[in-house]
Amino acid sequence: MHQVFGNKKAIAVFVVPALILYILVGFFPILQSMYYSLLDWDGIQPAKFIGLASYKDLFFADTYGMDFNHSILNTLYLAVLSVFMQLPIALVLALVLARGVWGEKLYRTLYFIPVLVSSSVIGVMFLKIYQPEYGLLNTILNQLGLSSWTHDWLTESGTALMSVMIPIVWQYIGYHMLLMYAAIKGIPEDLYEAAKIDGASSIRTAFSITIPLISPILKVCVIFAVLGSLKFFDLVFIMTNGYPTPETSVPSTLMYSSIFNRNMYGYGSAMAVFMVVECLFFYLVLQKLIRTYDDKEES
Repeated sequence: MHQVFGNKKAIAVFVVPALILYILVGFFPILQSMYYSLLDWDGIQPAKFIGLASYKDLFFADTYGMDFNHSILNTLYLAVLSVFMQLPIALVLALVLARGVWGEKLYRTLYFIPVLVSSSVIGVMFLKIYQPEYGLLNTILNQLGLSSWTHDWLTESGTALMSVMIPIVWQYIGYHMLLMYAAIKGIPEDLYEAAKIDGASSIRTAFSITIPLISPILKVCVIFAVLGSLKFFDLVFIMTNGYPTPETSVPSTLMYSSIFNRNMYGYGSAMAVFMVVECLFFYLVLQKLIRTYDDKEES
C-alpha cells in the first residue's frame, strides 16, 4: 500500500477520473450559470448581454415581484430552527439511545426512517395532515374543542411558513441523531465508569464527558444543517410550490419558477449563482467561528 500511495501515476489513475467527473458535473455547471446570469435569455431567442442587471434587480428593483430578499430570510429562519431545534432534539435522542435503553436498535431504526423515506412521500403525508377539511391536525383540534385554533395551514400567511418548516426539521432529526450516536459509541467506557465512581449524574456526565468529546461531529452537524437549509427545495416545492408568496418562498423555488415556468434563464441563473456564493460564504464563516472557538478552548 505504501508503494501504491507513493506512486504518482497510481494516484493519478484513481484521482483524475473522479476529478474530471467533478469538474463536468459540479464545477462546469457553476461557471455556465455564472455566464447565463449575465444574459437576458429565454432559452430560445438569441441571448442579450446585460451584465449584472439581473443581480441588481434581484436585490433592489424586484421587477417581477418575487421578493427574493424575503426568500433569503426564510432560509435563514430555517437555518436557525435547524441549529436550535433540530440539532438539540437529535443530541438528546443520541444521548439516550447510546447509553443502552431497551429496544435501542429498534428506536435507532425508527428515528432514521424519515431520512430514508422520499421527500415526495413526506410532503404528501403532511399535505394530508394539514388538509383544512379532513386533515388529521384540524380533526384533532376539533375533537378537543379547539375549533378556533384550526387553520388552512398551508395557505394562510400566518401559518404557512412554520407549517412547511416543521416537516423539514422533523425529517432530518434522525440523520443528525445517527451521526451523534455513532460518535458517542466511540467514547471509551472507562471514562463513564470513572465518572460513575466519582458520583457524577447522567446529566453531569453528558455535559462534562460526552458532549465535549463529540464536539467535532457536532460542528459538522451545524455546518450540514445550515448549508442544507440555505439550499433546501424539495419539501417546500411539493407542499406549497412557493405559495402563498412570499411567505413560503425560498431561493431554490424562485429559481425553479424563473427558469422553468417563466423561461427567464438569465434571471434564474443569477439566483443559482447567489445560492452558491451564499453557501460558500456561510461555510467559511462557520469554519472561522469554529476555529476561533477551538483556539479559545485550547488557551
